[in-house]
Amino acid sequence: MKRSRSEPKFARDRVSMGVAIAALVLMAGWCVAGPSGLLAWSENLRTLDQRQKQVEQLTLKRDELKNRVALLDPRHADPDLAGELLRSNLNVVHPDEMVMMLR
Repeated sequence: MKRSRSEPKFARDRVSMGVAIAALVLMAGWCVAGPSGLLAWSENLRTLDQRQKQVEQLTLKRDELKNRVALLDPRHADPDLAGELLRSNLNVVHPDEMVMMLR
């Protein structure tokens, strides 16, 4: 009688151990090949470097635009920048000036 009771328990233990091992193998595979696993690590680092370069470029562009906005403040506009904008946008020149197109 003991033998008949231990056999189903032994079979149940083997099934539960098999399920546990399968779950561990699945989790290990996910850690290696998943979207945030070891194989994706180098791609994430490369993407991070690209994004940092983009942030640096956009920061420089933002600083240039901030400077230009500060120079165009109506209370104390920079005369050189105002003259440059007039000449480029409205084609306004003084009679004694010579225009040379550099392109």
